[in-house]
Amino acid sequence: MGVEGCTKCIKYILFFFNFIFWLAGGVVLGVALWIRHDGSTSNLLQLEFDGQQAPSTFLKGVHILIAVGAVMMVVGFLGCYGAIQESQCLLGTFFACLVILFACEVAAGIFGFMHRDSISKDLITFYDNVYTNAVATSLIDNDKKQAAAAALKVFHETLDCCGRGYKNVISTSLTQTTTDICPKTVSASITDCHVKISEIFTKKIYLIGIAALVVAVIMIFEMTFSMVLCCGIRNSPVY
Repeated sequence: MGVEGCTKCIKYILFFFNFIFWLAGGVVLGVALWIRHDGSTSNLLQLEFDGQQAPSTFLKGVHILIAVGAVMMVVGFLGCYGAIQESQCLLGTFFACLVILFACEVAAGIFGFMHRDSISKDLITFYDNVYTNAVATSLIDNDKKQAAAAALKVFHETLDCCGRGYKNVISTSLTQTTTDICPKTVSASITDCHVKISEIFTKKIYLIGIAALVVAVIMIFEMTFSMVLCCGIRNSPVY
């Protein structure tokens, strides 16, 4: 091909970064699919009680992440091919795609940071509603009470917790026994479900944030090198 010297070196550096970007896209896609199908989140976010669906904000974000991972793999391949072929058209398209992806990532990061606590708070509110209906002694609708108890059991089995503190559970009047609501062996030190809900989403949000930061750094390098290579190809005497 036509580029020589430092530009040729940049060409292979860009190819390397694009390959890493392609792999990163695969990692993002894999992590997003894992979070989507992980029982600790999917079981909770698919719950429905009394016509009310569990908050789906987190699930929608994961679906967006799956799409982003797939797009990253396509763009990474485009960048690799454009660098090897020394195509200004492909490199220009690649650069434009990177700018759009980077802008979307920054916007998503700001939105996620501003609403980082709302996901767990919304799910805690949903849990409290289910909990209140499950333990209410004055609830006339027995079917509704049983539905609430079933949803409550999913929370407790998934998160390995029991109510809003163990003492809270054993001091309330339930239609089922404590063993039915908390199928695992209970003890005085069993975790509060509010704490468990907050912990599980906080950990996953930090995992997504770290992955996004690594990808953003790679994208900055790729945008720089793609422009330098594009200019080098344009100035090359062969073209």
